[in-house]
Amino acid sequence: MPYTLITEVGMMRAQRAWVSAAAAVAVIVAGTAASAAPAEHGADRKTLQERLDHVVDVGAVGALAEVRDEHGVWRGTSGVAELGTTRAVPARGHFRVGSISKTFVATVVLQLVEEGELGLDDTVESWLPGVLPAGEGMTVRQLLNHTSGVYDYVSTLPMPPGQEFVANRWRTWTPDELVRRAVANPPSVDPPGSRYSYSNTGYLLLGRIIEKAAGQSYAEEIEQRIIEPLRLRGTSVPGTSPRVPQPRPRAYLPVEPGGTAHPTDYTEMNPSLFGTAGEMISTTRDLNRFVAALLDGSLVSDHLLAEMKKPGAEGATYGLGLDWYDTACGVRVYGNDGDALAYQAWSYSTEDGRRQATVGLTSNRPADPADAVHALLDEAFCD
Repeated sequence: MPYTLITEVGMMRAQRAWVSAAAAVAVIVAGTAASAAPAEHGADRKTLQERLDHVVDVGAVGALAEVRDEHGVWRGTSGVAELGTTRAVPARGHFRVGSISKTFVATVVLQLVEEGELGLDDTVESWLPGVLPAGEGMTVRQLLNHTSGVYDYVSTLPMPPGQEFVANRWRTWTPDELVRRAVANPPSVDPPGSRYSYSNTGYLLLGRIIEKAAGQSYAEEIEQRIIEPLRLRGTSVPGTSPRVPQPRPRAYLPVEPGGTAHPTDYTEMNPSLFGTAGEMISTTRDLNRFVAALLDGSLVSDHLLAEMKKPGAEGATYGLGLDWYDTACGVRVYGNDGDALAYQAWSYSTEDGRRQATVGLTSNRPADPADAVHALLDEAFCD
């Protein structure tokens, strides 16, 4: 691989929710457990902990965060790791990262571009003949930046709290059948490339293109190109394995077994539902490390990193697998966020890599903690 990978990474918004619960459910968290590493500037750290506590107050069962800055590393937790207990959320816990997986996938695609194995302006048809009705007019670049217009398969699936969703908990979905569900619907963008329209289907297609270009699975490519070189020991591509490794907070969704929605433990499920679009598991430490390595040029060359930061359409804040936003104090940060049904995550860094912040939580749907998370991120990135 023509990249110099770091072995020690220096000091380090929310995507629309993938689904929203159709019925209200009250979840009472029995107590709050918090932990934070001591820091030189205690007042700053105290405020971070207060912000994390607020995330739980407004919309989470449990939450964990890691902030890296010029003063060192702060880790905090709030809420509980399991409903009905006072067990603290593990500060180094594992969680599903949802669409942050897309940034890993995009990184592999760009490495293959650098190596001449594929091109950003290659058509989907040239790699996956006959898979899309209009594949000759869609490019790899458009799949990456969500301007292809391929319909989002998630909109075709049953979602909580209904029993049809529960019945699919252990089902193995193949990328081909999910793509077929998507292409049975008209495109969301016409012509391709004309505007931004978020599509998980695009990343399922990218997973297949990686496999054709590299000759092995996209999971193996991520492991060999990113996880192993960066020593991301808490990061995995689970495939069809339903487990989230220990330690981890347990996660919940509202379901209706008896006609009334109530929180049901959904920690274990078959993640093939997400596939290349969002199946990965990680930790706050590993995500901070990955985003830092990406932004400092350790994973992709400078000119391709610049391509990642270009909006795919006018007014968009999403490039090639990379999201960005401006904090309350005007500092631009880059990274991504993700929703994996019962877990949610945010991971961002300043462009110079001096500050990073990652938040993972177990959702208390239908409450939306996004504003509270952004307040925490503002605290982490603003002086």
